[in-house]
Amino acid sequence: MTSVHPPVLVVGAGPVGLVAALTLLQNGIPVRIIDEDHHPRIGQRGVGTWPRSLEVYNFLDVSEVNSLGKSPPPLRSYKPGTLEPLKDSSMDPHMEPSPAIPFHGLKLMGQQLLDVILRRHLEKFSCSVEMGTKLCSFEQCDEGVTAILAKNGISETFDTKWIIGADGAKSVVRKQLGLTFLGETRDDIRIVTGDIRLTSVGLDKVHWHRFGNFNERGLSLRATDEIAEDGWQFFLYGRELDLTKIAESEELVFETIALLIPTEITFEKVVWMSDFRANIRMVNKFSEGRVFVAGDAAHPMGGQGLNSGVQDAFNLGWKLALVQKGLANKSLLETYSAERLPVISEMLEVTTSMLDKATASGDWSAGRSPVLCMLGINCRFSTIVLDEFVSSVERKPINAYGVLDEGHLEAGDRAPDAPNMLQVGGAELNTTTLFGLYRPWYHTMLVFAPSLADATSILGALEAYDKSVVRSAVVLPSSASVTPVPSPDLVLVDREGYAYSAYLVEAGQTKVFVIRPDGVIGAIVHGTEGVKKYFSKIFLDA
Repeated sequence: MTSVHPPVLVVGAGPVGLVAALTLLQNGIPVRIIDEDHHPRIGQRGVGTWPRSLEVYNFLDVSEVNSLGKSPPPLRSYKPGTLEPLKDSSMDPHMEPSPAIPFHGLKLMGQQLLDVILRRHLEKFSCSVEMGTKLCSFEQCDEGVTAILAKNGISETFDTKWIIGADGAKSVVRKQLGLTFLGETRDDIRIVTGDIRLTSVGLDKVHWHRFGNFNERGLSLRATDEIAEDGWQFFLYGRELDLTKIAESEELVFETIALLIPTEITFEKVVWMSDFRANIRMVNKFSEGRVFVAGDAAHPMGGQGLNSGVQDAFNLGWKLALVQKGLANKSLLETYSAERLPVISEMLEVTTSMLDKATASGDWSAGRSPVLCMLGINCRFSTIVLDEFVSSVERKPINAYGVLDEGHLEAGDRAPDAPNMLQVGGAELNTTTLFGLYRPWYHTMLVFAPSLADATSILGALEAYDKSVVRSAVVLPSSASVTPVPSPDLVLVDREGYAYSAYLVEAGQTKVFVIRPDGVIGAIVHGTEGVKKYFSKIFLDA
């Protein structure tokens, strides 16, 4: 009996690997996902999910990250040696809510719970993580990749078409590809972090408590019921502490916390802990042949590393799916590295600057800005985006990791949302959001036009493309008739003007936006010719 091997092997089943697998499965591509650990990882670890990643989970229909994630509590610091509050501050950079931004704040969810949620979504596709399975080596040729795997001491040869390495800082995939992991490890910045169970007199659960300071000795404690009713995530830091020693002893963790909090504490146990050093590193490229890495950036602070990795995987997933289906040329995969490397490089610069400000001031929240929300990340410089409304003369230097500017929109930017869109193309009237249309397995062509008649010829251009990977919607201004119209295409009336405002379209204008499967604007064009030109960069024979 011959078994048909899944065409993609994902190595590493943290959030990055799970998102890569889920994106491919939603695209109809079978996946095998393995992890070297014998049991799912425990621990809060990287807890922050920023707005752009919340949008990614929304497109993947993983709504639990937003619904179950908690907003960060206010950060409370205390006068030295007392429980007398010194000041309250926010870990979440302030951002005004806007119809174009449905998720405008940081959400906290431990990686342990996030993994469980993502695994459940994989199971809907009859895909489960194979634990205790190690990638030993691989060899690739023009036709595919042969991987040597090991489980319980038994070796297996596995033939596949592609490998995605999401196997973290000690990545076997990265090392075997010979990719460099450029950067530095800052030995002056060390933290012991973990999950602990304790009860304390005078410590409420509505604040994120901070005692001491970064330069001498300090402690940060955040209550979380994901661990237990008496669960807390802790961070110990400071140059006066022997953090290497503390990381090896539950007893020393108890002692150090007891010294830093001037109140009675009953310790239950340390559930999990790890010694963290500030790493500022990135790969020199994200792929070689048929093998890719995702999430291979170590960052100093700001919770950007895991979020960037998830966004790496989401960028790669739709492109790999189109190539595997035979709908796109293999050269499309080169844009993965080209689009993500500038983002990661700039992210490291920004977070390193934040780290320097935090250590100089002793204040963890120093230097935090809306750039952390990751909504200004773009690939305007990509060879596969097309903008007929921006001349090459107007193009600015690459600023891939910018701050969102809602008054400016170009191809390569994140596509904005718009709520309360009235759907008039069917038998009955429904309301939807633009984000409700965008999904990881197809492009969405939005035709902003004064009337349905103005959009007809542009819609005709889509007949040449595979309906499973390209969809369309006409967006009419608020003044348009809301009576149901017979149309094979989705017709929306922008009743409140949110879409026209977010996409910077004037009421009498005809303007076409092609939204990529990763929620990025692939093209902003005048009409049919522009649509064809954009898709010629994506699809074979387009």
